[in-house]
Amino acid sequence: MAMWDRIKDQAKNLQQSQSARGSGGQGQGQGPFGQGQPSGHGPGHGSGSSSGGSKAQLIGVLKSQLASVKTELKSGAYRDASMAMCALVAAADGHVEPAERQRVEELIVSNEVLQNFPADQLRQRFNKHVDRLVANFQAGKAEALQEIAKAAKKPAEARAVIQTGIVIAGADGYFEPSEQYAIREACGALGVSPTEFGI
Repeated sequence: MAMWDRIKDQAKNLQQSQSARGSGGQGQGQGPFGQGQPSGHGPGHGSGSSSGGSKAQLIGVLKSQLASVKTELKSGAYRDASMAMCALVAAADGHVEPAERQRVEELIVSNEVLQNFPADQLRQRFNKHVDRLVANFQAGKAEALQEIAKAAKKPAEARAVIQTGIVIAGADGYFEPSEQYAIREACGALGVSPTEFGI
């Protein structure tokens, strides 16, 4: 519980520093996202109702941070890497139920930043990765990580891909260890430190 409080404080501080400097681009060394992402090292369940509120609040902060750089996130590399990231999160535990696939699809097409792209493009790329992950998890994961790595050239996009994954992972109120692991692997592929995101 203390960890969520610490993360919430980091997110609040980050949000205040972003407000203070306006929308004038990135800060020194941290990019637009910095810290404040959930780490959830304990079990994601049963941390108390106040913790659930903190997580929902935190996801809201992450979404607004992403929205603040929406105009910078229009490249094909960001689109493709984000869909690979979403598929990796959805299949993090090694399987994807049809209901979970549909829920993640809905999150994707309703995401404000991802609305920069046609919904059918997003669905097609997401489902391609999910199908490959379901058919052969290790091969599908390697392919998804290769796709994610293509966003590494632009630090703002790389961080946005990780943040998109965290928003999708945390949308159900839990941040499972398998999802954390998938996001850490994506950080490695992008050359971004997972500690920057509290993971």
